Amino acid sequence: RAMATTEGAKSFARRDKLIEIQKQAQKRWEEEKAFEMDAPAPESAAPEKHFVTFPYPYMNGLLHLGHTFSLSKTEFSMGYERLKGKKTLWPFGFHCTGMPIQAAADNLRRDIIGMYQEIYGGEEEKEADAEASKEEEEAETDPTKFKGKKSKAAAKKGKGNQWQVLESMDIPREMIPRFVDPVYWLQYFPPIAKQDLIEMGVKVDWRRSFITTNVNPYYDSFIQWQFHKLRKLEKVSFGKRYSIFSPIDNQICADHDRATGEGVGPQEYVLIKMEILTLPPALQQLEGKKVVLLAATLRPETMYGQTNCWVLPHEKDGSEVWYGCYETKTPGEIAIVGERAARNMAFQGLTPEFGKVKEVLKVRGRDLVGLPLRAPLTKLCPIYTLPMLTISMKKGTGVVTSVPSDAPDDYQALMDLKNKPALREKYGVKDEWVLPFEIIPIIEIPYRRDDAPEGAEPELTEVAAKVACEEYKVASQNDKEKLVLAKAKTYKLGFYEGKMVIGEFKGLAVQEAKNKVKAQMLEENNAYAYAEPEKEVMSRSGNECVVALTDQWYIKYGEEEWRSQVQQHLQQDLNCYSEDTKSKFEAALSWLGEWGCSRSFGLGTLLPWDRQFVIESLSDSTIYMAYYTFCHLLHQGPFDGSVPGPAGIPAQELTEEVWDYILLDGPQPKDSKVPLEVLDRMKREFNYWYPVDLRVSGKDLIQNHLTFFLYNHAAIFPKKHWPRSIRTNGHVLLNNEKMSKSTGNFKTLKQAIGEYSADGMRFALALAGDGNEDANFEHDVANAAILKLTNELQFVEKSLTELDKMRTGPLELFIDRNFDNEINRLVKSADECYRRMQFRESVIEGWDKLQNSRDKYRAMAGPIGMHADLIRKFIECQTLVISPICPHYSEYVWGLLGHKQSVMDARWPEVGEVEPLLVRMNSYFDKTLSDIRAKTDKARAKKPVSKATIYVADEFLDWQQAALNVLRSVVDKGETFGKDFKKNMMSFPELAPFKAQTKVLMPFAAFSIDEFEARGPEAFELKVPYDEVRLLTDSIEYLKGELTVQEIEVTKWPPSDPAVLKNLSNNPATPGKPAVSFS
Repeated sequence: RAMATTEGAKSFARRDKLIEIQKQAQKRWEEEKAFEMDAPAPESAAPEKHFVTFPYPYMNGLLHLGHTFSLSKTEFSMGYERLKGKKTLWPFGFHCTGMPIQAAADNLRRDIIGMYQEIYGGEEEKEADAEASKEEEEAETDPTKFKGKKSKAAAKKGKGNQWQVLESMDIPREMIPRFVDPVYWLQYFPPIAKQDLIEMGVKVDWRRSFITTNVNPYYDSFIQWQFHKLRKLEKVSFGKRYSIFSPIDNQICADHDRATGEGVGPQEYVLIKMEILTLPPALQQLEGKKVVLLAATLRPETMYGQTNCWVLPHEKDGSEVWYGCYETKTPGEIAIVGERAARNMAFQGLTPEFGKVKEVLKVRGRDLVGLPLRAPLTKLCPIYTLPMLTISMKKGTGVVTSVPSDAPDDYQALMDLKNKPALREKYGVKDEWVLPFEIIPIIEIPYRRDDAPEGAEPELTEVAAKVACEEYKVASQNDKEKLVLAKAKTYKLGFYEGKMVIGEFKGLAVQEAKNKVKAQMLEENNAYAYAEPEKEVMSRSGNECVVALTDQWYIKYGEEEWRSQVQQHLQQDLNCYSEDTKSKFEAALSWLGEWGCSRSFGLGTLLPWDRQFVIESLSDSTIYMAYYTFCHLLHQGPFDGSVPGPAGIPAQELTEEVWDYILLDGPQPKDSKVPLEVLDRMKREFNYWYPVDLRVSGKDLIQNHLTFFLYNHAAIFPKKHWPRSIRTNGHVLLNNEKMSKSTGNFKTLKQAIGEYSADGMRFALALAGDGNEDANFEHDVANAAILKLTNELQFVEKSLTELDKMRTGPLELFIDRNFDNEINRLVKSADECYRRMQFRESVIEGWDKLQNSRDKYRAMAGPIGMHADLIRKFIECQTLVISPICPHYSEYVWGLLGHKQSVMDARWPEVGEVEPLLVRMNSYFDKTLSDIRAKTDKARAKKPVSKATIYVADEFLDWQQAALNVLRSVVDKGETFGKDFKKNMMSFPELAPFKAQTKVLMPFAAFSIDEFEARGPEAFELKVPYDEVRLLTDSIEYLKGELTVQEIEVTKWPPSDPAVLKNLSNNPATPGKPAVSFS
């Protein structure tokens, strides 16, 4: 593995120097207990505090750069707020609740059994494999005999990779079998995570750490109290609900229990029963049964308009498509659907036995074409099954009902069959199955064409799909992009503005009729309610999840009054740091509803009133930040609460009344064995530190955890304890690619620290990105950080030994005053960036630009040398400004500066006011140098250049002054330069005398307006408020070096030589913009 790569040992020496500094700093911080913070004592002053939290990471492995990127935002904020004088606290817990650890332990058990059977397997395994091979051979000729993709032996072996995952973490092979016990994961990984974070240099109070689950009796008691509160507040209820479900685990699979598909929820449909009136030969063995095709629809109100039904005759590559014929819960009924749909139906009570599918027969898709059907609500009978090639067997049932009046896909597919005899012939479609069927109008829609004039009245239509296909010029069912547009428009207009024109609910708005039609069909047994995952979801146990309808306890998120509380907090009080984050919260609040909070098994806290259930992992992690404020008093040492803390309270003494007293200012608990002074100390800690000032997290948690966080605080705590700010970020890429263990593009926190040093890694993390878009941690940037930090160390060490040789005295020279001003300006700019949590910009302002300014100052000082006071100020300011990002480097330099106290006790640098005039002079100098450099290079390309003559103008030409006065008068009146201004500018009376100069005046005015947009009103000044000649003359030696010329003369405009004047007539000098000639 390349480490801080440039060739040779020298590069490692630079990194190793930083690691040595890092170890020294961390040793000091540990000895001084720098990050241990307690609430002020009673009656003492309470300084402003900054309490930050980060979602406790899940302990099924090592911390990696993905964790590190998000938590670095918390860490940088801690460093900054500490410099600003606040009392800062960052506690850190470890999450162990839920299925991931349990699933990993179970997978490992299967791996070990599988490995044992591979070595010692007997006849049973051989027979199982032989049987599986036979099944697969038979499936090749007769797919109806295919049972599954795994042999019985392979099924016993499980996923077969958990052992390798643990080995990849450098866990000794002899230890791996211990991980079959889920509790062992809780003991093994948290201490490693703590040590890795310490080596990163995080400012965590480790006394306040813990693991979750009932292994920790104190945390267990706290979560039980939380759920008792939610139940008393009627925020928890019980009943059957659709949930994503893992069949192999036989329980609900929440976001944190998933390998893929986080955030995916159930999509509810109505399954329309379409009875086959005459069975084809392929279904003859079902004679005597009621055989139905089940078509999944999101729009039951459109069933009045059915003209046919669609099935998939074959896959796109021509291979066969197989449907299954399954027994349903209705006696004597057989339903034809795809295998995936049948699997979901089994877990929703739609099959005879929960969780089990009884397949009677398999049938090819092509054999279902041309079936006569009786469909509910439509006036047509029979209608026929027809072929459609765009059906996905991974969505819905594989059977699609057709409503061509309001579904563009259906309309165009039906038109294709009507208008293309060859297409009918290809699939054996008889004319009588298609040609007699006309569109049935069902919904009246006010249709607005995209190109309609603004304010034009919409056209009323009862065949919106036809109108949309015509508008978007859809030629066939293969025009997918056009059909997407047509579908989006018709569905939106139909749902929000449509009115029924047929059936029992004629005259009702579609939104109102939809549920009434659904209820009617369900009541008449013409349909089933059904749901499936919106997208594929894989559990951590390795199986594809379904939607199950199960009894469960659920939290009533989305309840109107509760949601309005959270929305009001979001709009009025919560700082989200970006509009994007705020809009994502608004979106989550708009759709988030009831959430199943109970599981049948797994790690966690038992539901206190129904102990057959475990509280799931996203529900026991919503208010634990309050537990941080006093948990160091409850337990100490191991994270599992096995060693009581300074308070000496047994966990069983933490009754509901005790928790109420501490957290809700409840009455003093009666008959409590806990001394009142102990309870008061815990209450004091809570009331000082709460609420959470900053919560940092990945943006993906907005859709669940972070919104739950807001909901639960709103329910349980008074408003003064609701969160103050939430800062989110995107995922982090590693070298512009997604991090992945399987591809090897992966790095743990420990590896990154070893490779780049803590500060090198932190520097690169700060530069990786700050928004909600994905950031990028780059190897080259981290390597460059090592070089930058060690180079600066060399400058600091050398400069501090040479301070007594540098200039002293008042800061009178422009270069001194300018550098001093730049330090002030950039320190203030970095301060503002840190305040907004824009850490990348903080580094750019407080490190890159500050050093660039130092480098320029050093070059301009030249032979007279730098000023000692300014160099010391620069080093001190830069050290403090970068300390939130690179604290180890700053600790070392702070010591070199002679400070006895730690940089952790230092404060943000106090600098003088920024002088705007010096900023202008600096900007003028840089811009002038850049302009003259470009002209020098251009002149040198034609002939050698040894001398540059710079001409400075005291005032503008008369026509230029007139133009500037006109422009300034426009601004003074509060008017703007509209699009027609330049066209009409010469109509101003003040410019009448200068009609002859129009060709040069107009470009000058346009340039001046552009300058105004960039610089403001100063662009219209007739004179600059500083001496250009002196400014340039004082810097001639620096200019000569920058331009590589032997001589520079600075003089007043115009040139005395007529030839030079003529040559510069197109680019004359003006105030603030010198001209230059070369010889």
